[in-house]
Amino acid sequence: MVAPMALFLMPQVLIATSNAGKLRDLAGAAAPFGVTIQSIPSVHLLPDVVEDGLTFEANARKKAVEYSLRVPGELVLADDSGLEVDALGGEPGVHSARYAALEDLPRDGRPRPSDQADTSNSSDADNNARLLRELADVPQNKRTARFVCILAAARDGEVLGVFSGKAEGRIQSTPSGTHGFGYDPLFFHPPLNKTLAEVTAEEKALVSHRGEAFRKFLDWHQSRTGPT
Repeated sequence: MVAPMALFLMPQVLIATSNAGKLRDLAGAAAPFGVTIQSIPSVHLLPDVVEDGLTFEANARKKAVEYSLRVPGELVLADDSGLEVDALGGEPGVHSARYAALEDLPRDGRPRPSDQADTSNSSDADNNARLLRELADVPQNKRTARFVCILAAARDGEVLGVFSGKAEGRIQSTPSGTHGFGYDPLFFHPPLNKTLAEVTAEEKALVSHRGEAFRKFLDWHQSRTGPT
């Protein structure tokens, strides 16, 4: 567990994303340690990084490397994350953000490179709707799933550390809550007895995949920096 001295070692973290939901989640995870989350300046004006990796880690590493080159000398944290549903063989996985857009493509057990390179994300509503269609005939006790997050830290194009987090739960049949994003309204977390969309960002960070990965990053950063 990160020690209070982290409050003084790293007042700000640069995040390689313009995704408001991810920024809100990371801000919730960082707040207890006095750390501020900041998007890379003008990140929305930078060319998109093509997420063509077959794993979360591959995509996180690629984003961390490419975005860190845009801010020389700065430590940059990049996130790749998604939902794995056991009854769907781990789908949507790395396709979580564009799951609905890929619905009509062939399913041969292995994503085609051209599919992986598709960067056009679907809306949260469309992704959730497809997920419920895919699970329509799956009973509740077979709808186990997990959120997975990989954070990669890089400086000047070199990956310095990779951190992972998971949150176990199940997919319910109807959405609940308005605080989350993505699949949060459908993801029921038994320890909370709520979906991840029914809690605040700070409460979510205590149990979420992204919160766990971020705390591992803080521990790593503290171990490298040492006490002040």
